[in-house]
Parts: sequence; C-alpha cells; structure tokens
Amino acid sequence: MLTNRQLFLPYIAPYLAYVGIASIPSEYLPVEFNYLFRIITVLSLLCWAWRWYSPLKGPRSPWVSTLVGAGVGFIGMVIWVALLAPFVSTDDLQPWSSHAFFLRLLGAGLLVPVFEELMMRGFVFRLAFQWDHARKTAKGRPLNIALDERSVNDVPPGSWSWLAIIFSTLVFTSGHTMQEWPAAVAFSLLMAFLWVQRKDLVACITAHAVTNITLAVYVLSTGNWQYW
Repeated sequence: MLTNRQLFLPYIAPYLAYVGIASIPSEYLPVEFNYLFRIITVLSLLCWAWRWYSPLKGPRSPWVSTLVGAGVGFIGMVIWVALLAPFVSTDDLQPWSSHAFFLRLLGAGLLVPVFEELMMRGFVFRLAFQWDHARKTAKGRPLNIALDERSVNDVPPGSWSWLAIIFSTLVFTSGHTMQEWPAAVAFSLLMAFLWVQRKDLVACITAHAVTNITLAVYVLSTGNWQYW
C-alpha cells in the first residue's frame, strides 16, 4: 500500500492540471479550447491515477447515496447563490457562447465533482484525520507519521474529526475567489456532513455535480452570469 506522501501526486494532479490550464490567458488559448484542453488532460490524469484511489462506494447503498446526494446538491446550489449574492456585481455580463457554455457545463458538471471530491474528501480530509489521530496517539512528528506511515485508503468510510473538517474546509475555500469564501465554507461543510452520514464519496460527488449543473441552469435561465 502506498503511503500518503506517495499518494499525494495521484490525488492532487488532476486539480493542479485543471487550475493550471484555467490560468492560461484567453489571448493565448481561447476559452473553448481552454475547456477542451482541461477536459482531455484531466480525464487522462484520472485514468492514469484511478488504480491508486480509494473506492467511491462505502458500506451503504450507492443508489440511496446518489438520491441523497442529488437532494443535498440542490440545497447546495441554493446556499451558494444566497451566500454569493451580497458580493457579486449587479452589472450585466456578456453571456458565454453556446460552445463555451456546453464545454464548461461538461467540465464543471461531470469532471470537477469527481477530481475535487477525490482530492478534498478522498485525500485532504482523510489525511487531516490521520494527522489528528497521530497527534493524539503517537510520539514524534504527527504530520510526518501521517505522510510516511499512513495511507488515506485505509481510513474507514465516514471517519472524521474536527481538525479534518476545519482543515479540508480551509483548503477547499482557498481554491475560490474571496467573494466566494462564505459560500465555499458552507458547501465544504455540507460535503463533510455527507461524507460522515453516507460514509462514501458517491454522495459527495453526486451532490457536487448536481450543485454545479443546477447552478449552470440557473445562470442560463436568469442571465445572472456573475454567479458562474
């Protein structure tokens, strides 16, 4: 079994690739090609790393987790819009082209939930849990123990600690713009709740996907492009 230090790259690489490609200015890579490049690259990385990931399913029914995740995902969209509303500009923004919108929906709705939940609840949350456990029970340097003597894939589904919740929430929130921080904190706590209650990543991935897809539908139907 690989240690957490060895698992770091497989779990983190898809996220880093997605963010890195997204940072390329549009004058060098038009938005449609940018999203297409992200999708192809991240899919390739997920296929390469999948053998090292922990199972998405847990001890409970994945079908029930999917249904619960879908319901929580819709709630997540409502919370996201409500908490972001005070911070977004009221100026009208230029709508995305149909091709750009479709590619962004494909990436945000089907791809981002998979690699972000694998990274956040699959790796960061569980690494923090093992770090916290080592801090309480082991001698020496607890972070080094968690990195070099533990594997997140050994963490029982649904395991949690306050440090794991707080640390994963901070990491998730740091990947968003400042105006999104209140919404990101609330959403990360919602995903932590799902992990603890359903004890699998199926519910978290489904909820994340439904939130992103329904947010895209909301933006398209209302013209409030500043929310996406």
